[in-house]
Amino acid sequence: MVLSRKAGKLILFLLIGVIITYLLLPLLSVFITKSPAMIMEKLQSPVIYQALSLSLKTTSIALIFIVGLGTPLAYWLAKSEFKGKKGLEVALKMPIVAPTAVVGVGLLLIFGQRGMLGGTLSVLGVTVPFTSIAVVMAQVFMASPFYVTTARQAFEAVDDQLIAVSQTLGVNAWKTYWRVTTPLALPGLLTGVALSWALALGEFGATMMFAGNLPGKTQTLPLAIYTAMESDADVAVSIAALLLTVSFSLLLFVSFIEKFLGKIMGTAR
Repeated sequence: MVLSRKAGKLILFLLIGVIITYLLLPLLSVFITKSPAMIMEKLQSPVIYQALSLSLKTTSIALIFIVGLGTPLAYWLAKSEFKGKKGLEVALKMPIVAPTAVVGVGLLLIFGQRGMLGGTLSVLGVTVPFTSIAVVMAQVFMASPFYVTTARQAFEAVDDQLIAVSQTLGVNAWKTYWRVTTPLALPGLLTGVALSWALALGEFGATMMFAGNLPGKTQTLPLAIYTAMESDADVAVSIAALLLTVSFSLLLFVSFIEKFLGKIMGTAR
């Protein structure tokens, strides 16, 4: 019996080790197969820093739209019951499973010069495709469902009784949202922010189709990797290392904030 338990644990740890290795080794290979000196040398290109700057700028703008528009939607889905809610939730998750190239084509069909809104935008002197605006729109489209889903779960975890008690004490719904609901849901909201930011930073397919791959204009870090693979694989690996470092740093930063907030909330209790 004891031997059987030990064998079971061994198999379990072996399976865990296999999946962890499979998930992490391809990412770590970017750093362990090339020397740091080579990576730094290959990164000495204005085009790469233009791509980095554009990626950080567009994802920051996209994040403002994602949080600003996605938070009310997530709260509404978490705290309201209405006919067709399940269908709406499924529809809002479609960008997660939709091929990114399809998303890019769809955005072109709506906002392209011959698209549904393209003619109106042209009359107003607004051009969307193959501009940095298109980059932001593609990032918002692909990353916002992850934020809305995570934020909805965070709001659902807030006990409705706490909200009711606050309102019975004379605090209106708006103040209750900011004083009770948001602080309690904040760790989950920050997780959503981190996930959506990292996903926007790595967005490729929809951006390529809708915004193009124009250096200094619409070329983000993932697109720079794609371009570099055609001429110098070492440059592509170096850019990949840069992108992974930026993404990991963002996730680590948000993780520290969540831990800090958790300690404050624990002390407050």
